[in-house]
This record gives sequence, structure tokens and C-alpha cells, in this order.
Amino acid sequence: MEPIFSVEIQCPEVAIGGIYGTLNRKRGMVVSEESIDGTPMHIVKAFLPVAESFGFTGDLRAATGGQAFPQCVFDHWAAMPGDPYDFDSKVGQLVLDVRKRKQLNPEPFPLEHWYDKL
Repeated sequence: MEPIFSVEIQCPEVAIGGIYGTLNRKRGMVVSEESIDGTPMHIVKAFLPVAESFGFTGDLRAATGGQAFPQCVFDHWAAMPGDPYDFDSKVGQLVLDVRKRKQLNPEPFPLEHWYDKL
């Protein structure tokens, strides 16, 4: 499971393309896009994994010329895609990093290892 932010981004219409590009690079998913009546501003609402949010504001400002203003709030937990036993996948790499940080054997013991202990 990974934490997911709800992101609300205010921007003028010309900056929307930069927002979509930045969200795609960061595994973000746009939920809605609304225009504010009487103004040239739009509000884009999206979900963004917390792990991908580091540097998001800087990347977004660079992609939109400083015209986008994001606000991130924790929203929910979501299952990470991939196989935790495949260490080439993103979730597998995360599991491997946690095991190394906790000074555990990088690869889990095979099932036969535990039968020998009985």
C-alpha cells in the first residue's frame, strides 16, 4: 500500500498542458478539470502518490512558467502495482530498500528454510 495525495492545482488555461505532462511523469491521475466562471483560471484536481510528490512543485512551476499553484492533502491509501518479489519492479525495489534499511537478508528465505526449523 502507498499513500496518495489529493492535489488541487489553480492555473490559467495556457498552463494546463504543462500540468498534464508533469502529472504523467509523476504517476499522477487527473480526476477533474473545471473552469472558474468569470476568470481565465482553471482548477485541475488529481491524485498523486506521496513518493512521487518530492520535487513536484518545482517541476510543475518549471513546466508552467510559474503559473500553476498546487495544494496537496493526504486522501487515501492505494495498492501499488507490481510484484513485490520481482526486484526490477518499483514495488519490488521498495521492498528491497526496506529490507536493506532494516538489515534483513535482501531476498526472503525460501519456504524450505522454515521447514528445516520445525
